[in-house]
Amino acid sequence: MSISKTRQLLVDVARQLFAKKGMENTTMNDIAMASGKGRRTLYTYFKNKEEIYYAVIESELERLSDQLDEVASKRISPQEKIIELIYTHLSMIKETVVRNGNLRAEFFRNIWMVEKVRKHFDEDELEILRKVYSEGKAEGEFDIDNVDLVADITHYCVKGLEVPYIYGRLGHGMTTEDTKPQVAKFVYGALGRKIIKN
Repeated sequence: MSISKTRQLLVDVARQLFAKKGMENTTMNDIAMASGKGRRTLYTYFKNKEEIYYAVIESELERLSDQLDEVASKRISPQEKIIELIYTHLSMIKETVVRNGNLRAEFFRNIWMVEKVRKHFDEDELEILRKVYSEGKAEGEFDIDNVDLVADITHYCVKGLEVPYIYGRLGHGMTTEDTKPQVAKFVYGALGRKIIKN
């Protein structure tokens, strides 16, 4: 098994154990045994449990980053891309937190740790937003004076919606299809252009 495959196996096993038992109740020995690798192999890749936790969060954020890249490369209007990027971000964060069971509590309790790990993800997402806003500005879809500022505002607004979205406190009882037109109206209004009819 290659180095990257072994490391990924250890991360996957750790994620499953953290999700089931919580990070506090999972030991390095548990991870070594569950992975079928020895403690020596585990310590070759990770100094301690916190390092594995960082790797688990990074791995989950990579999945989200890949999804955002996919949306950004679609052949749809910049307006549609912005809405899809917002919903992809929120739904992927929710899916990640929900899918990880007991890791969910760690996610909220150790938010400073998650923030440290997600720095690169945040930078990548900001770059995608800048690119889409620049496209929209060049095509006359958005009336934006400062693309960087608008990308920053969008990023931090969406980030601020993560916890309410995860807990189902946004648009209570509404489906994504119900909320999208109102969100689009809000976003497009802020960007200074009228909604493009499909």
